[in-house]
Amino acid sequence: MTNRRLTCIGHEFPAVLFSVILLIAFKTDLLAVEDGYEGDVTDVVTIDTLDPTGPYDKIWEPHLAKWSDEHYVTAYGLQVRPKGDMGDIVCSISRDAGKTWSPRIMVFDHRVRNGTVQYAYNNAVLFRPPEQDVIWLFVMRVPMHYHNSENADLVAAYSADGGFSWHHVELAMDYQGSLIIVAAIEIVVRDGMTHYLLPAHRNSGRHDPHGDRRQFVLESKSLVHWKLAGYVPFPSASPVFLHEGKIAPDDCEGGLKMVMRTADMQTEDPLKPPLAYSSLSKDGGRTWSTAQAEPALPNHRSKSFFGKSSKAGYVYVYSDQLERRGLSYKTRSAGGSWSEARTFYHKNDRNSYPTLLEDQPGQWLAVWDSSNHPDQKRTAIRFGRLAAGE
Repeated sequence: MTNRRLTCIGHEFPAVLFSVILLIAFKTDLLAVEDGYEGDVTDVVTIDTLDPTGPYDKIWEPHLAKWSDEHYVTAYGLQVRPKGDMGDIVCSISRDAGKTWSPRIMVFDHRVRNGTVQYAYNNAVLFRPPEQDVIWLFVMRVPMHYHNSENADLVAAYSADGGFSWHHVELAMDYQGSLIIVAAIEIVVRDGMTHYLLPAHRNSGRHDPHGDRRQFVLESKSLVHWKLAGYVPFPSASPVFLHEGKIAPDDCEGGLKMVMRTADMQTEDPLKPPLAYSSLSKDGGRTWSTAQAEPALPNHRSKSFFGKSSKAGYVYVYSDQLERRGLSYKTRSAGGSWSEARTFYHKNDRNSYPTLLEDQPGQWLAVWDSSNHPDQKRTAIRFGRLAAGE
């Protein structure tokens, strides 16, 4: 049998040897399960860390998808110096259920022009439609000359091989304003048709004196053509900056609930007291109730995770102080009250932007941005597991 050979930098290598090299490269970020932290999250490993001498000064906002029982994909951002929340989007792959993770795979590269325009990217949202062998990645993009990403539009890519390669997609957007995304897509069936709901918000008020700050929902039947589904109203007597909402099924049959990050409408400071707000939809995400404070759910002006398990229990994971040092969580059974706060993860470092994905009933996979120093934030991406929401 012919021994196939591959040529690399002028030298020939047997194909089998090349495969071994790839395997070694795939394991270059091998790290043992971490200890020395407090919290209920288990099997914690570091997916990636920031090189302080490199072109990036922040690694942040991870999201997660499952390709198979053992094959996971996480996507996250690398902030280019000296921009704000904009740079490149990369992914990392685990083929052993989160124990080890591959080196970065570039997905959206700010150095590669799209026609005549140079874009920067941020805020990855991964989504694998049920029973489909494709993973979608939705991200924000802005022209590279922008200072930050507050006025972005939406772009996507998909992978048909579990994250090893990606194909960029220009979306058909009927919503034509700026947007910011961070939370997962929720599936609903309306009039016998599957609809995909993507929560988003805009913060055009930061740079435009006539702009605004609004939470809304986009919808699509195809994941390519997106329309505005509806806005989330805030109390007219006491406006609140509602943003970074996460949608999950409500206790009521067919209902939806969105729990949102909050801030003062004028200053963007945390509310007093610092609480999350929520809104309900009874028509599949087209209309939403006026948002109300959630007295049991803290929010210190940071993204939280809100989700419902297949056992009908809820989980809420959040940064437990403005400095974003530790992550805490609460649980609630269907129709019950929220539990007392428990520690999700706390170490002598900084932690924020948790995203969870149910693996088995009441068993969650989690990723979040972290660090290795109490005075530094967003220099590492971590993975772990949590049993909650049963």
